[in-house]
Amino acid sequence: MKKTLIAGLVLAAFASFAAQAQDAATDTAATSSNGGWSGSGEFGFASATGNSRSQNINAKLGLNQENEQWKNNFFVDALRSKSQQTVVDSSGNTVEQFNTTANRYDGGASVGYKLDPRSYIVGAARYEHDDFGANLWQGVVSLGYGYIALKDERNELSFEIGPGYKRYRPADVDLLVGGVLVPQRQATQGEMVARGLINYKYKITANTSFENTFLMEAGSKNTYLQNDAGLAVSMTKKLALKVGFQVRHNSDVQPGTKEMDTLTTTNLVYSF
Repeated sequence: MKKTLIAGLVLAAFASFAAQAQDAATDTAATSSNGGWSGSGEFGFASATGNSRSQNINAKLGLNQENEQWKNNFFVDALRSKSQQTVVDSSGNTVEQFNTTANRYDGGASVGYKLDPRSYIVGAARYEHDDFGANLWQGVVSLGYGYIALKDERNELSFEIGPGYKRYRPADVDLLVGGVLVPQRQATQGEMVARGLINYKYKITANTSFENTFLMEAGSKNTYLQNDAGLAVSMTKKLALKVGFQVRHNSDVQPGTKEMDTLTTTNLVYSF
């Protein structure tokens, strides 16, 4: 699998190198005419049948705007997975079932008003729902300060920090009642948090780029950490192949729930 993935990336790199013939001046003029807006959509799907059955789908949509006055970001993500599992029914029989094993979606926005070419005031909001995560849902709003520490033809590094407020509902806990596991709903909680964001972009070659985003929402009850790393290889001006790796960590979880989740994706990306 790893050899196939590496080979695919190498072929994509050669294909994009041969296919791309971009005019930098034209691209700059187009970006200026639409107010600095750009966007991309990602999609990945895998399906297996036969001796085992599984379906996996993940999708992402992102919009960005940066000009002399604004630095804005909007995103929506979704993940859903089903797989064949061996379970014991109420009669004690072992059966095969096609069950949902992942169901998560989240969205958010950050709006930044520039004070000067490097610093800006930023308001951010994020909401997440996860049927199999440490929290069934969580929502965060914050207001802070952002700073673009580095920006040139190949690199971009920015930081954001500020206070916020978080509401969340921990995952249900299964309790044994009369020999049967019964899910017990947990109370919704809220707390003040410190939000921090670090975003780094690096243009490795004309058609290969790397991006890493680290998010922290630290509170007295729970600290949430998320890191998204992605390597994209352009095949044409609009299409790219992207390999991503995500790590999510909650410091306080219910019994039987793991603190860390990871997600590896290989997606087709369309930029607009």
